Parts: sequence; structure tokens; C-alpha cells
Amino acid sequence: MDIDGVFSGGGIKGLALIGAFEAIEEKGLRFKRVAGTSAGAILAAFIASGYKSKEVIELMDEINVDTLLDSTNILWSLPILKWIRVYWKLGLYKGDALEKWIEQKLRLKGVYTFADLPPQSLRVIASDLSNGRLLVLPDDLEKYGIPKETFPVARAIRMSACLPYFFEPVRLRSLEGTSFIADGGILSNFPMWLFDRENTKLTRPVIGIKLSYKYTERPKNNIKNAINLYEALFQTMKDAHDARYIARRHEKNIIFIPNEGVLSTEFELTDEKKNTLIQFGKTQAEEFLKKWH
Repeated sequence: MDIDGVFSGGGIKGLALIGAFEAIEEKGLRFKRVAGTSAGAILAAFIASGYKSKEVIELMDEINVDTLLDSTNILWSLPILKWIRVYWKLGLYKGDALEKWIEQKLRLKGVYTFADLPPQSLRVIASDLSNGRLLVLPDDLEKYGIPKETFPVARAIRMSACLPYFFEPVRLRSLEGTSFIADGGILSNFPMWLFDRENTKLTRPVIGIKLSYKYTERPKNNIKNAINLYEALFQTMKDAHDARYIARRHEKNIIFIPNEGVLSTEFELTDEKKNTLIQFGKTQAEEFLKKWH
């Protein structure tokens, strides 16, 4: 059966999404259209390009994820200078290595630009910080006078995965000037609304995979100091829009995968921990699919 899929952001915790994809695939379900934010956008791009779950797992096995963290100069790797780099470069790492890796893997499936994919088969979320607006890529590129068909898929995924202060924002140059584009999770970390609109007859079932607790079960943020306050602020900013939307809908079509004990930016994971994350995502999805109709 054909379905549509939505994948949330979550940094390195996105490995659990791969396990959920594997369980869905083994159930005989096929993704027709996919959407995602940040880590979810990466997996969505692989799925839209024709990758199977086993192939994606192999991609993760063959790469040391920390090699995707590139800096402009070895001098910037000194701890004292890292924050100076953030001030001037707007991020600890460039993001070029991440984009290049995604580009190489998509090309193996004959995908470079959005013209190489079926229309509307892939959409990802990014945030235009210069103009203060949410972007649905590739659709919204036309607002900048950029043909969406010729835009590189890997560049769009990099935009969606540009975690603030961690990766440098992407500079999108157009007739409007230069816009700074960052992680889509700032405005919509789980864009279920792309396919599951109210008062609209669905073309096919939609399954969402979200890297968190159910909203009704999520523990309260424990705020004791300024760092806790910032963490709570960013978490609320990421999830409030999507939580309000999902709160008005049934949660019967969403696989929730709570991943405690792993930071979104914890790229130096052991193989054992990577496999544990993938297997946990698969187990959660299998339990969900036993009840899903």
C-alpha cells in the first residue's frame, strides 16, 4: 500500500528514524510522498531518491558521522577560539561536508536537482532568518526568483539541517539580495500539516515519525538556571506550532520515538550506540504498526 510520510528533526537522534523506516518497509508499506525537517529531511531525500532502509543503514555504517563536521581553518578548532568563530562565522562548522556527502549519495541514484524527482515527492522545511518566514522547499524558491526544478536537492537538505550556531546558515542569493537560511526546526520541526490538512480528503494515508514523547506524556522542562531557560526556550520554539496542530488531530497516525540520553549534536557515537538508536526506532514503529489500520 502507498502512504505519505513525515519525518521530524532531531539531529543525530535521527538514526532512530531509519529503524522506523525499516519497520514500515517490512510491513509492505511504500512511501509515495515524503516530507521532513533537519535530520528528517535527510532521510526523506534518501527515500524519495529510491533508497531502501537496508541501504540507508549501510550508509550510516560506512561513515564516521563526525567527519561531517568541517571547519574553515584548523585554528578555529581550538576551544578558546570556537566561540569567536561562532560570532564571526555564525556557526561552529561550515556544513559543506554534510552537503557534499548528501550530494554524493543522491547522485548514486541519479538525483541531483529536484527535476530528477517525481513532482511533489519531496518537500522539506527551512527557516529564512533574514525575512522571518518559513520555507517549504522546493516550492517557495519561486518567491526568490529561483527555478525550483534546477535547484540542488542536497543544498535544500543542508538548509533544512542547518542547526543554529552549530552549522553556518546557508546564504541564499537571489534578486531580493542575500537571505540567511537555517534549520527548519526553528519554525516547524514536524511538518505533519503538509499532508494532513483539516477538511481535506486525503489522497492516501499519512504516517508521521516524531523523535519525542507524545505531547500529553512529555515531561515538563526543569528550569533552574539560564542554560535550562535557553534549552526550554528553544524546545518550545521548535515544537509549539506543531504541537498545537497535532493537539487538534488524533495521534493515531504518528509514531513517537522518545530518545533520552542522546544529544542532537552528539556526532561521535559508537557503532553500538548507533545500532541501538536504529533498533529502538524500529521497535517503536513495530509496536505502532501492530495497532495501526
